[in-house]
Formats: sequence, structure tokens, C-alpha cells
Amino acid sequence: MTDTIAAIATALSPSGIGIIRISGDEAFEVANRIFKAKSGKSILEMSSHTVHYGHIYDEKEIIDEVMVLLMKAPNSFTMEDTVEIDCHGGVYVMNRILQTVLKNGARLSEPGEFTKRAFLNGRIDLTKAEAIMDLIQSKNEAARKNSMTHLKGDLYRKIKALREDIIYEIAFIESALDDPEHISLDGFHERLFEKSLNIIAVIEKLLNSADNGRLIKEGINTVIVGKPNAGKSSFLNLLLGEDRAIVTDIAGTTRDTLEESVYLNGMTLNLIDTAGIRETEDVVEKIGVNKAKEALEKADLMVYIVDSSVSLDKSDREIIALLDMSKTIILLNKSDLDVVVSEEDIKKITGETADFLTISAKEKEGLEAFTILIKEKFFSGQISFDDEVTISSLRQKEALSSALHSMKMVQQSLEDDMPEDFYSIDLMNAYACLGEIIGEEVGEDLVNEIFSKFCMGK
Repeated sequence: MTDTIAAIATALSPSGIGIIRISGDEAFEVANRIFKAKSGKSILEMSSHTVHYGHIYDEKEIIDEVMVLLMKAPNSFTMEDTVEIDCHGGVYVMNRILQTVLKNGARLSEPGEFTKRAFLNGRIDLTKAEAIMDLIQSKNEAARKNSMTHLKGDLYRKIKALREDIIYEIAFIESALDDPEHISLDGFHERLFEKSLNIIAVIEKLLNSADNGRLIKEGINTVIVGKPNAGKSSFLNLLLGEDRAIVTDIAGTTRDTLEESVYLNGMTLNLIDTAGIRETEDVVEKIGVNKAKEALEKADLMVYIVDSSVSLDKSDREIIALLDMSKTIILLNKSDLDVVVSEEDIKKITGETADFLTISAKEKEGLEAFTILIKEKFFSGQISFDDEVTISSLRQKEALSSALHSMKMVQQSLEDDMPEDFYSIDLMNAYACLGEIIGEEVGEDLVNEIFSKFCMGK
């Protein structure tokens, strides 16, 4: 924390501009050793939050023509003195400037160390730090909006409010036990029971959002299955808007799983097009069929494509037996041909209600209806989370689960009429678990692990 650190903050690829970031107590001194302003002024004489034109020197050699941005502590991202050098975006040029910075007193930053310092210096909490990384890695508009919700502090405020409610009750118990003559516990058990119910309701709502949060962040793992030549590859090409998969009239063309990601009206689908599932003696095709079955076990969404122009057979029954109907959308494909298979025919096999759509992948019909159905299936038709806090981190989910367990233990102790000390212990555990989410109850190892996943210059 006392070192002055530096790193390239932009991508290491040829571009119009590159940024080298320096942060720490000696950031201005380091920059002053290598930068000569056109104005002739020293960086040490310049005001905060100003931009200056000049050149970077390695001893007497000019390295590049640059703009330098100065930000004095505490008014910077890290709350430390910070300098950003905007140079030409060549990979060699950026590396040469970085090496010059390091040679003049800075050290290379660790991954995520700038954001880590912002956290340790109190500028951001841990939820905002994780939101920064999620924002950088966001794959779609829903993920971006959810990251911005966290970055605005909505999750932090919810967790902070829960912790304040809990610590108030802990303090009341401790005070009553220390001074029973002046602080009465009459009616406290009933009040604590109601308060714990409210806290549990908030935690459970956050936990219930975790699955949606994962789908928003990582995308919906979508497995496309069906018999050979049912139109799986044609449907994949329709989703992608290009001929990614080979389409022929020969059954069994797809021998392996084919994986792609597609952005579909605010959602990311991680598509897996599988080999047609059927009994086969072909060794290669048999491996593909087994891979299809393995992919189904990890699927968030199963898309079963049926050739509605061909009667159902034994293979259809075998495929249906592999499906989880709560996760399945059944597409009756080839509606442009004479249809011989209906929803009712399939329902006789499934024995339960499934989601059905009639499409024609060849004629590019049914994509809009498919998109709407996915939204209804996964997000109740809503893909905008501007006003909702959605958990998207496994770490946060685990901490919430532990807090929920502790709060339920409080309720159990109340129902069993246990001594107040028992309430206090479980309340403190819940308080600590919630503190892990925002970084107020977290060990150094966990902090290092979280920020090690960041890119170098962030």
C-alpha cells in the first residue's frame, strides 16, 4: 500500500490511444522525472485535475508525444495521487513508456491493485469493486444494467440496512443483560421475532434473485436436441444469423457438439448444438450422442426440435425421457411442409404441459416468438432490472445463505424460549456474514483472491 504502482490500463493491442496509470505517494515525482511539458512547467507545480501536453523522455531520448492527466489525493479513483499518461496506442510504445515509469521509481501493479486500493482506502465497498469487474465482463445489456445497479450502491445500502437492524438488537440484548434494573426485556421476544421475520424476508428475496443474476451475468446455457435432420443446425444458424452449422438432407451430419454464444434481445444464450440423438452403430456419431446427453445435464434451457413433417418414433420417446420439461421448449419445426405431428401428439408422451412453438427454421419464422417465450420462462417477461437488486456473485450468495441460516436459528431459539445469549450469538453470526458481502468482515486472503481476478491495469 505504500508503493507507487503503475500499469497499462488499456488493451495490449494496436489502437488509437493507450493509457499508462500511476498511483501512489510518489506518482507525481515519478511522472515529473520522465515528462516535459510544452509549457516548461514542472508537474509538481501543476494543479490537480488538469491535462498537460508534452513528451515522455527516457533520459535524453523522446519516447512519445503525450497528454498527462493529474489527480491529487483524495480526489482520484484510488484516493491516492494519480497520473494517467495518454499516449499513442502502439503495443511497443505503451510498453516502452511503462518500462520508463518503472525505471523511475514505480513498481508494476498486481492484477486489480488500483481497485483494491480504492476498496482499502474506503472509496468503494466490496460489492462495488465486484460490480466494476462484472461491468467490464458484461456480455449483454441486462448484465450491464445489473452491474450499474450494484455500482450505484443499491446492494450495499440493502446490506448496510440489514446490519444496522441486527446490531441494534445485539446492542439492546447486551445492554439489558448488563443493566437489567433499567432496561427491561418485556415484550422483546415478540418484537425480535417480528424483526427477524422481516430480515429473513429481505435475505430470501436477494437469494431468490441469484439464479436470475447468474443467467444475466453468464448467459443461459441452451442445449439444442432432436433427432437427426430435425432442423437443429438450421435453427442454430437462424439464431446466429449466419451459416455456422452445416445443413444437409443427410441425417447425422452433426457428429459433435457445436458451441456458440448469441445476444438475443437483451439476453445471452450459450448455445450447444448437439448430434442427433438416435440408435447408431457409427462410432463417431455414438460419441456425439453421448456428448449431447452430457450437455443436457448442465443445461438451463433445453430446446427440443421436432420434425413435424415426420411421425414420432422410438427415438422421440428416448429424447423426451432425457428432458426436464420445466426447462424445455419444444419447437415443432418444418411448418412449411405437410404437418403430421401436433402438440397433442407430444403431450401424450410427455404426460405434462410443456412450452410449445411452431416454427420454420428454413423460412426464418418463429424467432421473435421464441425470444418472448424465453423471457417469460426465465424472467417473467421482464429483462430490465433497473429498480431491482439482483445477486450475481456466488460469494455473495454463499454469505447470504449463511446469514439466513443464522437468522432462522434466532427464530428457533425464540420458539424454544432459550436464554438471550443464544439470540446474540446467532445475530452476531448473521451480522458478520452480511459484512463479508460489503467487505466489512473479510480476511486478507479473500480480498487478495477477489482482486486477483481483475485485469492488470484496473
